[in-house]
Amino acid sequence: MRKLIAALVLLPTAALAQSFTTAAEVKPILMATKANWIAVRDYDRQDLLYFTNLLAWRCGVSHVFYAVNEADPVELDMEPCHEGTAQPNALLMDQALPYVTLPQGSVQTVTVGVVFDDDSHEAASFERKAVLIP
Repeated sequence: MRKLIAALVLLPTAALAQSFTTAAEVKPILMATKANWIAVRDYDRQDLLYFTNLLAWRCGVSHVFYAVNEADPVELDMEPCHEGTAQPNALLMDQALPYVTLPQGSVQTVTVGVVFDDDSHEAASFERKAVLIP
């Protein structure tokens, strides 16, 4: 614990002051967690397609598109970034849930495209078995 506290004290002030609200700040995190951008859960006779990881780092992201089973892409409805607050990336979930509901067993593949606020973009494709959670 002492080492952790010492490490935090030694961090530059700029590192501690980051709000993670720009592409430059969130893109490295999203690239490191790309395998976790989505998850699928078979729940209550439905497939729930979760975007929790992407939504938790949505500040700095302008759009997220997804396509299930090679269908036409759909834009994900995202809660706005709460800039000017202590936790701008907090999910209040008063406007949008972190998942979409689809028929049970229907999600076999998902392709996700992320457009950052600097107009750069990244994409990833996932197979059900790789992102299925209990």
